[in-house]
Amino acid sequence: MRSAKIVLCVLVSICTVAQQIPSRSPAQNRRTVIAASTVLDGKGGVLQDTRIVIEGPKIVAVDPKAGPVDYDLRGLTVLPGWIDVHVHITWSFGPDGKNAGPAGTTQAAADASASNAWLTLMAGFTTIQSVGSPADVPLRDAIAKGLLPGPRILTSVEPLMGQGEQTGTPDEIRAFVRKQKEAGADLIKIYASGGMTLGAMTMSQEQLNAACDEARKQGLRTLVHAFRDAVHVVSFAGCTEVEHGLGASDDDLKFMAERGTYIDPQAGLLLATYLQYKDSYLAPPYYTEEGFAAMKGLIPAHQEFIRRAVRIPGLKMVYGTDAVAGAHGRNAEDFINRARDCGVDPMAAMVSANSLNAEALGMADQIGAIAPGLQADIIALDGDPLKDITAVRRVVFVMKGGVVYKNDGRGRQH
Repeated sequence: MRSAKIVLCVLVSICTVAQQIPSRSPAQNRRTVIAASTVLDGKGGVLQDTRIVIEGPKIVAVDPKAGPVDYDLRGLTVLPGWIDVHVHITWSFGPDGKNAGPAGTTQAAADASASNAWLTLMAGFTTIQSVGSPADVPLRDAIAKGLLPGPRILTSVEPLMGQGEQTGTPDEIRAFVRKQKEAGADLIKIYASGGMTLGAMTMSQEQLNAACDEARKQGLRTLVHAFRDAVHVVSFAGCTEVEHGLGASDDDLKFMAERGTYIDPQAGLLLATYLQYKDSYLAPPYYTEEGFAAMKGLIPAHQEFIRRAVRIPGLKMVYGTDAVAGAHGRNAEDFINRARDCGVDPMAAMVSANSLNAEALGMADQIGAIAPGLQADIIALDGDPLKDITAVRRVVFVMKGGVVYKNDGRGRQH
């Protein structure tokens, strides 16, 4: 009942916001040609001096002879819109400056959610996975209908909270998964362990087996918050993706590679955001002085974990920032952290947020690359991220589904 009230209140608020923010009409069947001197295709390839042909919302050709040109992006680096597989898009700070979390039902909360979505799109992220709050659903649907500008959203609705025996029997867990499917979930979010410093397992192997098996039967993926010993158990259960993973051994990571389990570690943005906005987040028992004292040391620990993960052959490391209040619109910062502090190859960093993330979402046939038949999600950077990773901060052109949402003038329109 509480979840239904949240969704209803947020839907009313978002509809009000929708009347205040101009949306972009669908691309229909309009033909658009983009000229580019450098294109990162999203799969690790680089195209030079070519043109991208778009009809309606999709790319129909990559043809260097196509014309006439509508947008001249030569001199910029063109690539597919980025994908962030882990955000909390409805998290915001309340009027008192404190973390309001995801469940706000006021007009201010709806305004903040719409703003978060806009900032994320302007940062070059055209698809995100938000995990999880019932408030995600009306925002997702409003954007999909063109009522609000923002990235394509996938959501888990309510997460399955690991609480030992209180989590429920396998049958009760299966019923919970089906309930989320009925509520419109695109995936299931599961907490299989505690936090970064208190990372004990909170679900048994049997419980995780039931959750991930039922999700597969319902056609849903599973994204599991797990640290230390929980990582191996999650992978053994056949779950789709491990979030965070800090404390997992090299053997655990090799096991994940063998099982095809995706790993999504964070490289710095999340903890840096918490530290920057400590006064807004500090609220025991979840955010304590002791926890904040540990965070500075956890940033290098996470980065060392990523350095180890990169060395594991075949391990699929996707790109998710865990963006919370204060981080929306800064999602690209973890690219810099990965390349500068974790030894991740810049091209691998780009691919992780393009084709690899699309694969992890089960959407490789729709997004994540610049190729005929895929959605025309296209961004352009002032600079080359392969030579200067800070170029990811300079997004000057954003197209999603064939509609241009950002063009600061360097993408000359003809």
